[in-house]
Amino acid sequence: MSLPSPFTVPRSRRRRTGVAAAVCAVTLGVLAPTSAVAAPSPSSPSQAPAQAPTQASQARNQTPQELGPNVVVFSPDMAQADIQARVDAIYAQQVDNEMGTQRYALLFKPGTYGSESNPLDVKVGYYTEVDGLGQDPSGVTINGGVTATGRNGSGALDTFWRSVSNLTIHVVPTADGCHTGNEMWAVSQAAPMRRVDVKEFTTFMPYCESPNYASGGFVADSRLRGGALNGSQQQFYVRNTDLGAGWSNGVWNQVFSGDVNAPAQSFPDPPYTTLTATPVSREKPYLYVDEAGAWRVFVPSAQTNSTGTTWANGHTAGRSLPLSDFYVARPGDSVAKINSALAQGKNLLVTPGVYDVAQSIAVKRADTVVLGLGLATFTAQNGAVPMTVADVQGVDIAGLTFDAGTVNSPTLLRIGSGRQEGGKHQGTAADPTALQDVFFRIGGPHVGKATTSLEVNSDHAILDDVWAWRADHGVPGSVGWTVNTADTGVVVNGDDVTATGLFVEHYQKDNVIWNGERGRTVFFQNELPYDAPDQAAWQHDGLNGWAAYKVANTVRTHEAWGLGSYVYTNVNPSLHATQSFEVPDAPGVIMHDLTTVSLNKAGTIDHVINGQGTAAIGGVNDGQPQTITTYTNGRAN
Repeated sequence: MSLPSPFTVPRSRRRRTGVAAAVCAVTLGVLAPTSAVAAPSPSSPSQAPAQAPTQASQARNQTPQELGPNVVVFSPDMAQADIQARVDAIYAQQVDNEMGTQRYALLFKPGTYGSESNPLDVKVGYYTEVDGLGQDPSGVTINGGVTATGRNGSGALDTFWRSVSNLTIHVVPTADGCHTGNEMWAVSQAAPMRRVDVKEFTTFMPYCESPNYASGGFVADSRLRGGALNGSQQQFYVRNTDLGAGWSNGVWNQVFSGDVNAPAQSFPDPPYTTLTATPVSREKPYLYVDEAGAWRVFVPSAQTNSTGTTWANGHTAGRSLPLSDFYVARPGDSVAKINSALAQGKNLLVTPGVYDVAQSIAVKRADTVVLGLGLATFTAQNGAVPMTVADVQGVDIAGLTFDAGTVNSPTLLRIGSGRQEGGKHQGTAADPTALQDVFFRIGGPHVGKATTSLEVNSDHAILDDVWAWRADHGVPGSVGWTVNTADTGVVVNGDDVTATGLFVEHYQKDNVIWNGERGRTVFFQNELPYDAPDQAAWQHDGLNGWAAYKVANTVRTHEAWGLGSYVYTNVNPSLHATQSFEVPDAPGVIMHDLTTVSLNKAGTIDHVINGQGTAAIGGVNDGQPQTITTYTNGRAN
């Protein structure tokens, strides 16, 4: 079925602005499947053979008790009504629980759920992770949908902190026509879709909500057979995914790398930045149940210059670890106990919940895996750095959220020792340290303070879907220029570091500082701080404001693709930022497809990069992107 031609919907990016711009819901009506696709035949996991007593708790087809009450495991032999009731009850609790402390992982054992006549509708609220437990997406099929739809009043601009991965979805419409009329994953930051095979059409716009805005999704290692609608998504990143029937529509900044059936490079009209291959990547580790019923964690291998999914031609390449190799942390566990397990050679599986961390969780062994479930959250206490990684290679940290506490922390996650400490900063392209779906907050649920959020000192690190957020809204008293304070979101000191999907917002000085050589970023999204009280509070060295993305003057080689920065200074709409992007004028520093936008008549970005590019001025070209296609060696095109 053909898809509509691209269209642009300029409008406000964020939650409290209230600017209306409509994308007609009828557009999706013509894109819905006209006939059903037959559901796969049901299957059930094989029975485990007898095991030695020391392995019985993990080898048999049972849920390990140490996963705790907030890991909810479903199996195909459970009554459909019971599964639906449990899913609905969790959603009812989490749908408006944006700043709450409850966390859930909903895990589906291999098999088929729902049917054409009785679809399973899995609605996904805040702090909810939905995963299949097969080794590949084909291991779990849901006839119905797994959906995130936003909320009336804000659309999907606040649809954060949730995920779906490692399953197949055969869309079966439900009575309301919204949740599973199409596969709807209408989200903004910190809401990834990974390793998902959708047999029908996918929409990333919340066409059942009002307003139907969305802002900033991430999809990787997936197959969207019926194609996808970007709709009102202001920015979006798709990596190593088969887009089937194609992609339609765009607003400001849509980036594709290593995708099959991606749209051609056409920035800025339509605003598509397309790389044939992803330069370097490492997919997120995941929990699964093997054919014998044993619970394991699979750790994918790193890839270079890759295209398409890791599972298109068989199992994903990598290593499989038994759950017995992990210390399974639960809320209330002491840091001393966690560190003792890590020192004894254990990996770390963090079950859903909020963990107060008053001293660093220290990862010191090469190839350690730290995997969070249900967006498990580490909150700094007494100015601590919640997690540090030594100068070792191959560490993988995934599925975690780091919150600042009320006492300022120097950083929330440090990868490798600081350069001043003389570390070796070991890292190799063959076995890089990687972060996947790692998120940071300064304020929001409570007062938070941290100088930086993420400090990367190791070479060859990969940052895959990282959102660093100084909160622009939250519970009363948790946000404000002198309340939730933070200078910089991400500081990269290591060489040969690659970011694939980097979201950094609202920091009070340079949002990103890149000091390492040969860095690469594929997709960057930024909003400058909303709440500076006056220009004197937001300026330095003769420049108004601070940069969204700054490459240090000492750097000789750096390249980036698809970068967007927006201004909305609602406390003082007269404020200016001299420019969003600052880089050295060197032939090895090349910036592709840059966008700046002024939102809602509030604030001005005078230039795009290094004093070049047209000003984004609220009230003059409100909502209209100002763009530069290429910048290098002091010249803009």
